[in-house]
Amino acid sequence: MTHETTRRTVLLATGATGAAALVTACGGDGDDSGSSPADSPTGQATSTPAGQGRELGPTDGIPVGGGRVFKDEKVVVTQPEQGQFKAFSAICTHQRCLLGSVSDGTINCPCHGSRFRVADGSVANGPATSPLPAEKITVEGGTVRLV
Repeated sequence: MTHETTRRTVLLATGATGAAALVTACGGDGDDSGSSPADSPTGQATSTPAGQGRELGPTDGIPVGGGRVFKDEKVVVTQPEQGQFKAFSAICTHQRCLLGSVSDGTINCPCHGSRFRVADGSVANGPATSPLPAEKITVEGGTVRLV
């Protein structure tokens, strides 16, 4: 019986080697110094070294109980309560439209009417069924930065 090398055999062998290389490349060296509270998926503002991240704007431009859509960065920053800032993707989870406004406690999609709560990005009104993904921000010295 002769063994014939097929394309499938080569791809399977290459795939296993590639997967092993990927796992090795992504492995940590035991140093957890890169993790920080900013890695939290809650969408809340976190602390990072001063001046890090892309500046979005002043905190006084984000009303309490409301928010602001930063269209170029595709992020929405809200202030559910005085001094509490959160950030979410500004892409609607229904059909990927750019969210248009924040009013009456919701982040609003102009395409099909989906609305998301400013406090946590959860769906307040469909057709969207999934919440907005959280984004990482910092707030320091009256400035909001996207991390």
